[in-house]
Amino acid sequence: MRALLRSLQWRRQRQALSQIELLVMDVDGVLTDGGLWFDPNGLLQKRFDVRDGLGIRLLQQAGLQLAFLSGGKGGATEVRARQLGINHCMVGIKDKPAALERLQKQLNVTAAVTAFIGDDLNDLAVRHQVGLLLTPSDACRAVQYQANAVLKSRGGHGAVRELAEYILKAKGLWKELSHNGWRDRND
Repeated sequence: MRALLRSLQWRRQRQALSQIELLVMDVDGVLTDGGLWFDPNGLLQKRFDVRDGLGIRLLQQAGLQLAFLSGGKGGATEVRARQLGINHCMVGIKDKPAALERLQKQLNVTAAVTAFIGDDLNDLAVRHQVGLLLTPSDACRAVQYQANAVLKSRGGHGAVRELAEYILKAKGLWKELSHNGWRDRND
């Protein structure tokens, strides 16, 4: 029954997903599992899923604008953003709605064509600034309740990759990719 409900959620969101121009991603709990690891010198380390990285690359190639928006800091997020060619990496952000509004103005993008994927209470603050609020399966209950759809995957374990597939399907780009595979066409 739960799988059927999830399927219905995504069918209802298909039109909105097809219109997405900007995907903004929280980092800790979405691109990572939310754990913070410290090496013996006290330097922060984070684990990112390579499947999420491929999902991000697929969305970039499809022409979407992508951004990281995180309250956390530590350097690992910036490194991952550079690896993936994310031009908008906002870390240490205390006021997510204000940062998102600035980004939307900078990119000349409306709320209706903006999607946000987050996992915790601080991500709910952007709810009224986006057309779609999405969340990994292990997000806090309050976010799951208010999200337009809940992914099957957990944060840091392919949630962004799963979302990328939904977006690409909605935009009519998935069939060719799943049939012919993908080649990185960025120089």
